[in-house]
Amino acid sequence: MALSKIPPAGQAQYAGARNLIINGGMTIAARGTSAVAAGAGTYPSIDRLKCYESTDGAFTLEQSTTVPSGQGFSNSAKFVVTTADTSLAAGQYAQATQVIEAQNLQHLNYGTSSAKTLTLSFWCRSSKTGTYCITIVKEDSTATHYVKEFSISSADTWEKKTITIEPDSNITASAGAIANDNGAGLYVYWNFAQGSTYTGATDDAWSTNTNHFATTNQVNWMDSTSNDFYLTGVQLEVGEASDFEHRSFGDELLRCQRYYQEIDWTTNQLPSVHRFYNAGLPYNFFSFLCAMRSSPTFTQSGSWNTDSGNAGTPTMQGATTVGATLRGNNGNISANEGQWLRGGIVKFDAEL
Repeated sequence: MALSKIPPAGQAQYAGARNLIINGGMTIAARGTSAVAAGAGTYPSIDRLKCYESTDGAFTLEQSTTVPSGQGFSNSAKFVVTTADTSLAAGQYAQATQVIEAQNLQHLNYGTSSAKTLTLSFWCRSSKTGTYCITIVKEDSTATHYVKEFSISSADTWEKKTITIEPDSNITASAGAIANDNGAGLYVYWNFAQGSTYTGATDDAWSTNTNHFATTNQVNWMDSTSNDFYLTGVQLEVGEASDFEHRSFGDELLRCQRYYQEIDWTTNQLPSVHRFYNAGLPYNFFSFLCAMRSSPTFTQSGSWNTDSGNAGTPTMQGATTVGATLRGNNGNISANEGQWLRGGIVKFDAEL
């Protein structure tokens, strides 16, 4: 009889979908792979990786091929300080996060006495050694922060970190519940720098103090343009740590497209399912690549026209989670003229 591996207790029912993190291997970068400056809650490049930068310095995020050897990873997230801030003001900070959709977290049983233990694991390396902090932020009802220190022990060396997150009375109480909706359920933060307003947390503990993102031991990674930080293999799962769940590229891409879709029509016509004109304006309705989390915001770039070259830059007239209507803004279309919009790049954003 062939032997079968028995998953750790509490994981069997999640086989094939253990990892609550999307794109933990940093393989999907629909916005581009090059270095882009972090902003005040922006997605610079790698899908599902949101950055916050509020210091007198600056850092960038890019997709990298520098990875831990022999672990099956092809990509990592690379953060680089481009302008240093050697003395943080009290209210300044720099961090990266993934926001997990609330309705994907209902099996954690937060808000009940049956709340699950989580394990966060990831690979990291940095040119700056010292103590860093991760923060788990639970939204809804009473916001609660969990902080745990981890160390970069050797410069420019990949290290795997494993952190067990036990629920406490803040989580098992009814106020610890996560709403069953498409909003933010949990934030997972990696802190690079925190001013004194946001330090003071107790290591390995939950707190209802929403300023608690780090302990006072948190390094100031922003203090030199020589500093970098790499991250990959991020996994958040119920129960004990297991090997990283390497999902297919297509599977990971589809999960990311629920939150962001970028479609290049610079050489092709818009794949409409219905087109019409009204008062000389071309309208094109089309379906998204997959259902999005919410009705998205819309941006576009490039040059646009119709088959006859008269369209002008499109605007979004309306959207649901499954499709949108774009309209050209040039009112010179006649009833017998082609109304296919073509050219340019469209971006639909339903990120948390």
